[in-house]
Amino acid sequence: MYDYCTALKLERHDNGVLVLTLDNPPTNAVNTALHDDLRRVLEDVNTDAQTKVLVLTGAGEKAFCAGGDIEEMQRLLSDPAGAVHGFLEARRLLQAYLRLEKPIIARINGHAIGLGATLALFCDLAYAVEGVRIGDPHVAVGFAAGDGGALIWPQLIGYMKAREFLLTGDPVLSQDAAAMGLINRAVPRETLDETAFGMADRLAAGASVAINLTKQAINLPLRRHLEGMLDASVWYEAISAFSADHREAVSAFVEKRSPKFTGR
Repeated sequence: MYDYCTALKLERHDNGVLVLTLDNPPTNAVNTALHDDLRRVLEDVNTDAQTKVLVLTGAGEKAFCAGGDIEEMQRLLSDPAGAVHGFLEARRLLQAYLRLEKPIIARINGHAIGLGATLALFCDLAYAVEGVRIGDPHVAVGFAAGDGGALIWPQLIGYMKAREFLLTGDPVLSQDAAAMGLINRAVPRETLDETAFGMADRLAAGASVAINLTKQAINLPLRRHLEGMLDASVWYEAISAFSADHREAVSAFVEKRSPKFTGR
């Protein structure tokens, strides 16, 4: 059913748990292929009778996902049409998350940064390794946090706390993220599988019709609220993609120096 996947690794468990692994070493940064694979799976899994619960994780132990691919950002600086297409695809990915009818659990095995944090925080449940960082530093690369961060962080931890993290780009340790309600729990690495897959197995063994409908009922206000804001939020980020500050941030990253922002 998911033969189109070339960048996203899928593993199906006999009990109806489908594991989605972001696999782009060394940091599982999201390129176009990975982005498209994930969006298509989230759309198609609603009609997959064999799947009851999804688990989203990253390959290895260093990173769950480090966000957007900097090489792709550099390429898109000279490809405006490609950049616009990318932001339209970002909107479709978030819509797929919001319209997903089955539970999805984030197994945060390493740092979750930028888009990586968004992918984790849009899940229904999130369990992380102690000591890893969760952050949305879009502003550090001259981007507005329009691909989901500015939408989901305030819903989870409130506007005051969300502003502090999103306007500075500062990350939060997983233990602190759990304490403030950004994620469910931070656990030692050796118990991450027991925690994340234990919950997945429990939900897969439950009354799926009731669980799925309860999940949708819980998320209905969030879906109505966020879907009405997606277009504007994504286009705010698109506008920032054509700023001089974003171009400077990408150049500085490639040249391994601190960016010099001019506010343009």
